[in-house]
Amino acid sequence: MASFFGWLRENSEHYLLVAAHHKLARTQGAPAPRPPQGAKEFFWLRVFAPTYAALPWPLRNRIMRAMPGSHRRTWAPPPRPPGPAV
Repeated sequence: MASFFGWLRENSEHYLLVAAHHKLARTQGAPAPRPPQGAKEFFWLRVFAPTYAALPWPLRNRIMRAMPGSHRRTWAPPPRPPGPAV
């Protein structure tokens, strides 16, 4: 079973993408994805996504950095070359 933060990240990514599809369809005059069905989708699309979008970037960034997950992993430094290239 995934951790709470993994579940939160997975759901937030999915529903933020769906909300972006709704917004893009609205601005481009294209057919939108189906409306939210059920309490779960209503919360994520009508409460979470607009609230997340309203937060200023520094606050969103601070929240993401405070949560454990793959977004906190850093790349290892590249290995040092053993000698001259030629």
